[in-house]
Amino acid sequence: MSDNALAAFIGQFIRSKRMEQNMTQAQLAKDAGISRSTLVLLEKGETASLGTLLQVLRMLNQLHVLSVFEITPVVSPLLLVKEEMKKRQRVRSKPSSQKPQTDW
Repeated sequence: MSDNALAAFIGQFIRSKRMEQNMTQAQLAKDAGISRSTLVLLEKGETASLGTLLQVLRMLNQLHVLSVFEITPVVSPLLLVKEEMKKRQRVRSKPSSQKPQTDW
């Protein structure tokens, strides 16, 4: 997908979510702290800053779409085995400080 096609796709997403929430461009722009013309450009798939996109997504309660960028740590199987081997295998009782009394 080209950059222009991706920008248009994002713009369509913004517009559809705005219309689902029954918001005008002026309302959304005011809530996001941007100009209406900037929102129009964003919806058309024109150049917009990442900050602008984030502000608009926040006002539309759509920040969850960014969760695909979340990085989950991957632990290698070898590292898991090494960590498992470090765990204690036995419990040793501590020698008592008092010796038991014997009749011997």
